[in-house]
Amino acid sequence: MRTERKNAIRQTIVDTASRLFYKQGYSNTGINQIIEESGVVKSSLYASFRSKEDILMEYLISSGAATDEALSAAADKFKEPKDQVLGVFDYLISLVQEKEYYGCNFLNIISEIPKDTERVVKQIQKQKNNVRRLFARLLEPIGKDDLADEIYTLFEGALIGNKVHDETWPIRSARKTVERLLQ
Repeated sequence: MRTERKNAIRQTIVDTASRLFYKQGYSNTGINQIIEESGVVKSSLYASFRSKEDILMEYLISSGAATDEALSAAADKFKEPKDQVLGVFDYLISLVQEKEYYGCNFLNIISEIPKDTERVVKQIQKQKNNVRRLFARLLEPIGKDDLADEIYTLFEGALIGNKVHDETWPIRSARKTVERLLQ
């Protein structure tokens, strides 16, 4: 029972911090706000996490797994490799139009943390490398896995373009380029 309670408290902290990190940024989210909005006492937070960065790591790990799952599911709706890759871009187009979309979690965090925050940077790189590997895996059956890095670069550029312009045209443009690359 005690372990269940600890896990529930830990999950409440992660859920609250994840929402705040995503909506208002890592730097703009304080430990006291996480404590207040999660309803846990300070000692429970520090019993679960040694630091705000530890909470951030849990956020990155869990949102990375959710992102990987969502991108794979978008691709798996299609049979042909080209359609699978384009399906990932179509998913992105619909995602960025959601009311509670504030940009890519990982690009948001990497843009506001110091470059020498090594374990955070490595975790973000791990997630982004998963996207690169997804494109390579999808393209391998048609012998075009060598284009995975180019497509990944278009994917990331589309995310940044969307963040800057708050419109879907950067993603639609990247999708058109990918479609031409895969002809």
